[in-house]
Amino acid sequence: MTKLLLVVTVLMMTGCAMFDAAPVKRNFPSVPTELMEACPDLKKTEPTEKLSEVLRVVVDNYGQYHECKIKVDTWVEWYKTQKDIFESVK
Repeated sequence: MTKLLLVVTVLMMTGCAMFDAAPVKRNFPSVPTELMEACPDLKKTEPTEKLSEVLRVVVDNYGQYHECKIKVDTWVEWYKTQKDIFESVK
């Protein structure tokens, strides 16, 4: 009787180790569509003879481009880093 109790106890203690838990598939969340929006189109100048008007549009476009580039580059870097971290933890 004691041998049976000992065997049952050993089986109960090692039973969980004998059977692996069902694997859980983890997926990295996909990117929300709001974050995948393209940068807005640059402005075009109206036909004019004033160089100041053309220069204003060029300066606005230059600033808009660099703001969008910073946002996109930062987002891509953050996403890749987070995905690498997610995939390294298993």
